[in-house]
Amino acid sequence: QVQLVESGGRLVEAGDSLRLSCVVSGATFSTHDVGWFRQAPGKEREFVAAYRRNNNINYYSDSVKGRFTIARDNSENTLSLQMNSLKPEDTAVYYCAARRASVLNTIRIPSYYHYWGQGTQVTVSS
Repeated sequence: QVQLVESGGRLVEAGDSLRLSCVVSGATFSTHDVGWFRQAPGKEREFVAAYRRNNNINYYSDSVKGRFTIARDNSENTLSLQMNSLKPEDTAVYYCAARRASVLNTIRIPSYYHYWGQGTQVTVSS
């Protein structure tokens, strides 16, 4: 059974940095695509960043490219999201997600992920 547990969310100020972590059990980065999504109040869940196993490429949304970095620690089976230059519009609940590695070009679509963490709240004050 795949389980994902996020941590690291908290209240920060605009311009600050924050690092989120996701401990993955029951799956490995050699067999699964993994990613980060976020959901702000009243909005749909949106793609933030992901690692696609089949081509070994990291993907980012345009809104976070250049500010956020997704990384994998294979020894700890942990996924991280380093967030720099945070903005108030980054405020959301951040979710870690995983799915069996897929050849489909659906890495950015939440409904194609089968496993989700409980989420961690990130609040950026202006």
